[in-house]
Amino acid sequence: MTVYMIGAGPGDPDLITVKAVKLLKKADVILYDSLANDELLSYAPDDVELIYVGKRAGEHYRKQPEINELLVEQGKKHENVVRLKGGDPFIFGRGGEEELALLAEGIDVEFVSGINSAIGAATMLGLPLTHRAVSTSLTLVTGHEDPEKTEKQVNWDYTADTLVVFMGVGLLKKYVPKLLEYRSPDTPVCAIENGTLPNQKVIMGTLADITEKEIRPPALIIIGDVVNVYKECLELRSKFE
Repeated sequence: MTVYMIGAGPGDPDLITVKAVKLLKKADVILYDSLANDELLSYAPDDVELIYVGKRAGEHYRKQPEINELLVEQGKKHENVVRLKGGDPFIFGRGGEEELALLAEGIDVEFVSGINSAIGAATMLGLPLTHRAVSTSLTLVTGHEDPEKTEKQVNWDYTADTLVVFMGVGLLKKYVPKLLEYRSPDTPVCAIENGTLPNQKVIMGTLADITEKEIRPPALIIIGDVVNVYKECLELRSKFE
């Protein structure tokens, strides 16, 4: 019995890995997230058992302890269990928590990395997160820490040239003032809603005005001068039209 923890990628179903598709095709049961594209389920056998365990901001169909219990339960019943997670399982995907729960019960876990949503969404858009002229460092940070923590780890004093915030739309007005303690109000910001999908939307601004923009989750917030590189690329592209 094995649980295969698979990264579903940033949203576009064409960005799934070949290895992930092979495992989906032989799955006995699939536990899938809301951010894993439903089209990927078409690779599974007709008799597969599908279990939705989606979580979005403010809307948790299953809480994490329940998901852990389900994984253990299914892992003990079936030979091939697939846990399909949006993006990559280990980048703010809580894959580490699920791995520990399974291993504690003697259930083997194997992993298939997925294209992380920050890398996938930015690259598909044509926004370079690093650039030799303006950005030689990159920090990925969650905008939504565990609310049960007694002490917060995110202080927003990061010195990386580029900052990418996951799950940070709902708390934008709380952390932007903290960022302004360390960065200029003119620092460019780009928000990508539904990255890599047909309904993708890009919102541009600066730290001074980004909280005034209408941004809906799921969205990534990219902060730094690489956003200006993207703007320059847009201008050059407009000349082709």
